[in-house]
Amino acid sequence: MTSLPKTTGRKLGLAIDLDICVGCQACVTSCKEWNTGGYSAPLSDHDPYGADPSGAWLNRVHSFEVEADGWSRTLHFPRSCLHCETPDCVTVCPTGASFKREEDGIVLVNPDTCIGCKLCSWACPYGAREYDHDDGVMKKCTLCVDRIYNETIPEEDRIPACVRACPTGARAFGDYSDPTSAVCAAAEDRGGVSLLEAFGYKPVNRYLPPRHGPTPQLRHHQPGHPASADAAERVAPLSASPAPQPDKTVTLEKFFAWVDRALSN
Repeated sequence: MTSLPKTTGRKLGLAIDLDICVGCQACVTSCKEWNTGGYSAPLSDHDPYGADPSGAWLNRVHSFEVEADGWSRTLHFPRSCLHCETPDCVTVCPTGASFKREEDGIVLVNPDTCIGCKLCSWACPYGAREYDHDDGVMKKCTLCVDRIYNETIPEEDRIPACVRACPTGARAFGDYSDPTSAVCAAAEDRGGVSLLEAFGYKPVNRYLPPRHGPTPQLRHHQPGHPASADAAERVAPLSASPAPQPDKTVTLEKFFAWVDRALSN
């Protein structure tokens, strides 16, 4: 099995602002475009314009309807690898193809040694691993490792493609081991949340919660996702009787508890 580095020089990751993500899919398409010709190339596509498209995507955005007491909004939830500090997806790999870089903490898959056994996808609770049926190997977000260190492109482009493409600035990239970095400042200011903390994987990426609104009841409206409408119906509403001015801490705890349950289904 693959071992993890005891420490990493940096902890590179993303901060994703759920308050200003508009679900435009720019991060999804830019990720697909860059990685189809980059480290994870190629990313398969089958019947992309037909009734039943399929393929490998390293970043996905799921949308939820949020409703409570006459107030409503659509919440968009981007999902990709969280580059955990102690990821089981790495330690279960029988060939060493899945590994965590010591210099920056990025979790990668070596396509030359991956045998497509899918153990890593079973170990990942976030659904961040993609099996490419064309190549017979696992693929995942690389934080655009072949881009962020590329000195042949302008400095402002040396960030993940998803971050560069976001029109609202909902995504930020930086080093979580540096307390002065933009991602650390954002997480500190907004109470950035790491998903499924109880599992102990210590995900590096943080989600910045919505700023305003009453305690919501969420209904997923994107068919086909594991956290679909029927799964949402099995989850108790976050608040049976929302108060006009709910406690912010309780609201956020309930919201992310719902997210954790949805991801676990």
